[in-house]
Amino acid sequence: MNVMEKKHTGKIELEDVKQWSLLLLPYKFALDELKTKVNIMAEETMYMNDANPIEHIKTRIKKVNSIQAKLERKNIAPTMRNAKDSIFDIAGMRIVCSFITDIYDIYARLSKRRDIKILEVKDYIKSPKSNGYQSLHIIVQVPVTLSHGVEQVYAEIQLRTLAMDFWASLEHKIYYKYDKKIPGNLEKELLKAAQTAKLMDEKMMGIREEVRSLS
Repeated sequence: MNVMEKKHTGKIELEDVKQWSLLLLPYKFALDELKTKVNIMAEETMYMNDANPIEHIKTRIKKVNSIQAKLERKNIAPTMRNAKDSIFDIAGMRIVCSFITDIYDIYARLSKRRDIKILEVKDYIKSPKSNGYQSLHIIVQVPVTLSHGVEQVYAEIQLRTLAMDFWASLEHKIYYKYDKKIPGNLEKELLKAAQTAKLMDEKMMGIREEVRSLS
């Protein structure tokens, strides 16, 4: 039986480290290409509108144990083949913007590109999660040219404002501090904080529009 076709035993299969490294390499290249494309888009927007829509960009590749654990949660055997076919956020990019309008502007520009294919969009800004989480999630495919040919690599892009990113970072730390079971009183406070962040984003957009109208 091939190592990539082992039956799920309820335990994480220990794949060869070099094989996993080779599997993850195209995801790194995909992020490198995505970051270059997004930076070019931001610079073009800055020259056209005299404003940079992006505050900062972060990228990450999921670790092997995180990939395998996610497959097990989905009740899928934790093999390299299943990781490639079933996990779409192995490569992740977070784009933090100044304003909500910047988020949708970047999304519109990504949608028009022929070198990126958008597969799925989840808008947690227009429809926040029950805990208050806000962000725009996009699953894309990026063509990566390798020695054996072109490979279509999945990546997830998250677009947030500074306020959304600050809230999400704090919620993440609390979530793991309490072993994924946040006390009820903290959940309520986090929801209030998310609503405050939303109001601040809206207020800052209003201020920007007022400044623009006076210039």
